[in-house]
Amino acid sequence: MIRKKTSLKKSNKGYLFKEIDLIQAVITRMANNSFFIKGWTVTLVVATLLLKGVKFQILISLLPLFSFWFLDAYFLRQERMYRKLYNWVVANRATTMDYLFDLNAIRFKDNVQSIVRIMFSITLGIFYGSILILIVLYFILFFGGLKWFERFFLVFIMKTTFGV
Repeated sequence: MIRKKTSLKKSNKGYLFKEIDLIQAVITRMANNSFFIKGWTVTLVVATLLLKGVKFQILISLLPLFSFWFLDAYFLRQERMYRKLYNWVVANRATTMDYLFDLNAIRFKDNVQSIVRIMFSITLGIFYGSILILIVLYFILFFGGLKWFERFFLVFIMKTTFGV
């Protein structure tokens, strides 16, 4: 009886290593997708801002920004679910054969944050938020005119310096 349990644990180790390799490959793919999405975001936002003669170039530049922001959050959420799956396999594969080679991580969806919450996490919020701020500044400077910008800073300097 003890011998069978030992052999079962030894056979589970082989499954454990292969299953961990598969999960790590998925996590790596998700991280690579996130990296490529960030590169495409910068490329497409800059390309849309360089369009000449288009009145709605600012609105057009927001489309790839928000689309890729959502997609990046989606892949980050998927990566976090696969990390939960990885932890479950490491903790439980030696004792059970449940969910053997089941790489569907959807069962951990309640254990990770929502896509919207991940969109506004520190890492994604800073990256995509800074691009959004730059788009707004571009709009103010080039379409609002420099007079508005100068007036804003003139009022700011007057208030801070002279208390007016």
